[in-house]
Amino acid sequence: MTTVLLVDDQALMRVGFRLVVESEPDLEVVGEAADGRVALDQVAALAPDVVVMDIRMPGMDGIEATTRIVAEHPGTRVLVLTTFDVDDLAFAALRAGASGFLLKSARPDELVDAIRTVAAGTAVVAPRVLRRMLDLFAPHLPATGAAATTAGGVDPRLGALTPRELDVLRLVAEGASNPEIAAELVISETTVKTHVGNLFAKLGARDRVQAVIFAYECGLAGRGTTSR
Repeated sequence: MTTVLLVDDQALMRVGFRLVVESEPDLEVVGEAADGRVALDQVAALAPDVVVMDIRMPGMDGIEATTRIVAEHPGTRVLVLTTFDVDDLAFAALRAGASGFLLKSARPDELVDAIRTVAAGTAVVAPRVLRRMLDLFAPHLPATGAAATTAGGVDPRLGALTPRELDVLRLVAEGASNPEIAAELVISETTVKTHVGNLFAKLGARDRVQAVIFAYECGLAGRGTTSR
């Protein structure tokens, strides 16, 4: 059973989400919160598998709440909700550690599928959409320290990667799928999966979203990079 915490400042939205989520036999709503601060208390008390998080709330917004949840409760995944498909706050939440974002206008089946996907450890955002968000918003957002450099100017995690892992990271940052990476590098998909897993471990990345953001902040991807 996947446990879910619903966070939205609008009570009617929470009621709607609860009806959708609890209609599924493998999903259970264990709590609700109307703002980020209450959400933090609920996560600490209930340890939900997934938090469905609105990002535009009074008081503590979804970005700060996501940052705290990811840092303090690594076993809980965050799925942020947004009104716009390219949203600066949604992107900031992804940088803060959210595992994906979903439009509030999404269909009920899309919501439950996204919750299951995030709970399974996979990101819910197409790499190409993330790249578009990065190109639009990254230059205007404060650095998070996710890819902070050392005195030598190179992030130590980048130096830990093998040349082949760097190749894979660049392709992941371009939005390439595992089959596309395998074809580009002339290796098997199984080998690609191994390299991707090693990347996540060395970078401390939960999923492809975090790996793409790391690559962008380290200069391995960015404006002018060819998108796939």
